[in-house]
Amino acid sequence: MTAQQTETGLRYRIDTEFCAGHGRCYALDPDAFVSDDVGYGEVVDKVHPLSRRDEMESVAVACPEEAVTVVGSED
Repeated sequence: MTAQQTETGLRYRIDTEFCAGHGRCYALDPDAFVSDDVGYGEVVDKVHPLSRRDEMESVAVACPEEAVTVVGSED
């Protein structure tokens, strides 16, 4: 495990069964998401500080397919 993987904080998760490629996640938080070859969002492996919870929840709520969630870094 790297130091980043053991760090306490928050991560995004995308449920690929629901993602429809709208791109709001990577438009709203480009440091946390990238687009794959066809426009679906992919999460950048990064632990975010707990102080970003509200901002991250806003990004998750913006997903029209409810495919983005915020989880603890240990989940």
